[in-house]
Amino acid sequence: MRHYIILLGKLALILCCSVQLSWAQETLLVQKQSFEMENFSTFGGKTIKQVKVGWESYGTLNQDKSNVILVTHYFSGNSHAAGKYSQDDAKPGYWDSIIGPGKTIDTNRYFVISVDSLVNLGVHDPHVITTGPASIDPDTGNPYGLTFPVVTIRDFVNVQKAVLTSLGISKLHAVIGASMGSMQALEWATAYPDWVERMISVIGVGQADAWTTLTLEQWATPIRLDQHWNNGNYYQQQAPLDGLTASLMMITQQAMHPDYINALNPQHWPLEPAPLNDINQSHQVVNWLKGAAQARAKIMDANHLLYLVRANQLFVAGHHDKLQQAMKRVKAKCLLLPSDNDLLLMPYMAKELQQALIAAGKSAKLAEISGPMGHLNGVTGISQQRATIAAFLADKD
Repeated sequence: MRHYIILLGKLALILCCSVQLSWAQETLLVQKQSFEMENFSTFGGKTIKQVKVGWESYGTLNQDKSNVILVTHYFSGNSHAAGKYSQDDAKPGYWDSIIGPGKTIDTNRYFVISVDSLVNLGVHDPHVITTGPASIDPDTGNPYGLTFPVVTIRDFVNVQKAVLTSLGISKLHAVIGASMGSMQALEWATAYPDWVERMISVIGVGQADAWTTLTLEQWATPIRLDQHWNNGNYYQQQAPLDGLTASLMMITQQAMHPDYINALNPQHWPLEPAPLNDINQSHQVVNWLKGAAQARAKIMDANHLLYLVRANQLFVAGHHDKLQQAMKRVKAKCLLLPSDNDLLLMPYMAKELQQALIAAGKSAKLAEISGPMGHLNGVTGISQQRATIAAFLADKD
């Protein structure tokens, strides 16, 4: 999914959403690029042929290629982190409030780049380029379905590394990401410590604990129970849109805070006539959330959601040792920005990560983002920490 914007009356799914602020700066126009690899070896030891992903960049790469900032995207996002594809584009990239000329991540100074993930959820979005279960297996001529290998956060990072290497880049001034993007940012700092000078984890974690793993499993269950899922073999028939819609409803609600949902639905009344008189009728708030999820489901793929869920469930920074041990390999300065009322990746998870970093003798600062939207404050409220991020990037923290 490209990103999702929440307005009164319209809700779009993500693990972070984007409600854009207005800026006086010039419009940043961007173009989606494509990168291909003949073969890619996964962390699990499998080979994926003809991997293809999209990427975007903002700003200019300097001569010694030392001004690179990598932005790693969230669960249902993609590489459209900032700017617009055309002047009349209705909505800019999800972090346009902090990325662009003269902004916090100043594209007059930095070369900012972001890459679509493998198994990207928005596979039917015309602005997404990804390889996953919905892609054609070159060996069979048919969609992979569940024969596609399980992929991990490390695999997302390794694809990004291949893109960067193709551009002659071998060092990152910083890597920053929100939610699932925070996992990728931390994995960069752990797996390739000599590459990363600074790491910013927004609404992030160091590993998927038992609670988070169970939460993620709830997202997968409706798809597997959909009668049209057919063990992932639905590409020549009806897609499991009911299950996907139910999953998206659950993800959206859990990524928000009750205060925000209640504020968006001030007319909610438990004793609405329709659900009172007919068990098949729903409350208006349910129809509201379902309608938004159905609209988003049209550009998404159910199998891709299952694979993204598994990648997040498998995450522990370093993909080998326990978290405390893995943090010993980090060389980057670290900044952690949790949301203070996050009910999905709760603030305790960022604090545990900070403790593990400090115990390993690393630099790890933490500042909270506040706001009404829970987990989604990581995008909508990111501007609260403009000064903190700018100072961190300039080593004035």
